[in-house]
Amino acid sequence: MDKKSELLKVIPEQGILPLYFNKDTQVSVDLLKALYSAGIRSVEYTNRGEAALTNFAAMKKVCDTELKGMYLGVGTIKDAAAAQAFIDAGADYIISPGLVEDAAEVADKNNMLWVPGCMTPTEIIRAEKLGAKFVKLFPGNILGPSFLSGIKELFPNLLFMPTGGVDLDRDNIAGWFKAGVCAVGMGSKLVSKDIMENKKYDELISLTKQAMEIVQSCKK
Repeated sequence: MDKKSELLKVIPEQGILPLYFNKDTQVSVDLLKALYSAGIRSVEYTNRGEAALTNFAAMKKVCDTELKGMYLGVGTIKDAAAAQAFIDAGADYIISPGLVEDAAEVADKNNMLWVPGCMTPTEIIRAEKLGAKFVKLFPGNILGPSFLSGIKELFPNLLFMPTGGVDLDRDNIAGWFKAGVCAVGMGSKLVSKDIMENKKYDELISLTKQAMEIVQSCKK
């Protein structure tokens, strides 16, 4: 099984995709280790600061040497140059906040999973034509589960994941899974500013385990 196929299995099985950025390299690494300790095997590190590429490369080295089975993807990829830079740094997959066609081309050339952010049926149709198998519904809090419920049957071959506004509330998460998502992306509601600034890694482990338990119960 190639990496793309493996990720299309790992992320839905995990049911949750943590995502974050921190300007400090060591904090970024320590957060990754905490998520791994909680049972996470795929993380999205967002390209939202000048240190993102440097930090990502350091995190990837830790994955390769210490965190067996961890897939590290990069998010907030808005152009081909950024996509290629992070692929060169070892990215396992690429996530975009919108329908970034040149990033899709780079991912395809590298036989890599590309997850576009989409907000309309037109964008989803275009994403599928570009080869997407997995679509991020963004921003999730604007679209809501009812949006997916209304269009899901039109796209039987796609996997969907909302990002933005997904929190640890059981009803919130259950609503998304009932609508047909394969996973939920969780950013600041999981990897919060307080956790990062005060290095509350034990709290992150606890919250992540809680989130995973909620997700698994909602998938049944």
